[in-house]
Amino acid sequence: MDTLLLLKAAILGVVEGLTEFLPISSTGHLIVVGSLLNFNDERGKLFEIVIQSAAILAVMWEYRAKIASVVVGLPREQAARRFVLNVFIAFLPLALIGLLFGKHIKEVLFNPITVATTSIIGAVFILWAEKRQHTVRVDTVDDLSWKDALKVGFAQALALIPGTSRSGATIIGGLFFGLSRRAATEFTFFLAMPTLIGATLYQLYKERALLSSDDLGMWASGFIASFISAFLCVRWLLRYISSHDFTIFAWYRIVFGLVVLVTYYTGMVSWSAE
Repeated sequence: MDTLLLLKAAILGVVEGLTEFLPISSTGHLIVVGSLLNFNDERGKLFEIVIQSAAILAVMWEYRAKIASVVVGLPREQAARRFVLNVFIAFLPLALIGLLFGKHIKEVLFNPITVATTSIIGAVFILWAEKRQHTVRVDTVDDLSWKDALKVGFAQALALIPGTSRSGATIIGGLFFGLSRRAATEFTFFLAMPTLIGATLYQLYKERALLSSDDLGMWASGFIASFISAFLCVRWLLRYISSHDFTIFAWYRIVFGLVVLVTYYTGMVSWSAE
């Protein structure tokens, strides 16, 4: 196995793990870093599916106790059934809109310039959310109503536009809808489970012709890097939000977007349009 290829896989795995659950867009960063590493062809896109599955496994491991309690409680506990129903309701908007328009969105918008632009626009919404009066109606994920879940689900659907950030859309949407920081963040994690697992299985089925045992080493390198970095990132984020807001991520998004735009329009980096 090519050592350089393994290194590229590990770098992209770390990028996926660190950005999947932060409000800064994992898809956007993978498009940009994949472009820099010349690793954004069809084979690279399949690889992104593999490392995405590692990131979701990491968050499932972190919340294994909650998941187990919900599964055990489903037959007899109303709270467990309400929790599962809320996650399902929130999952529906992105799933339906993605099935209808996902292919067209990928063909038109999956490029570094779109990522840079939406990164900056998303930053403005984060700053707005943090400046406005935040009245908390929902303190924990168990307090969500189905209407709250549906609204967060529509916010998540905005993440079909690359650079928006699935986590950013759901977390900031949650703040606008009256969720506490922890409730918005944790519901984002739980909502990621069916969303990313569904997307992974669907894409693996669609791209099954590209599956090759020759890529196992590359997949393993990226998978391990993604799992470890995602696990550490989730733990760090939960500690961070206990005493900080999301403003720092907004400023990061602005800097990230401006760097991509400046390097593109000055010719410093020949960003791929694919």
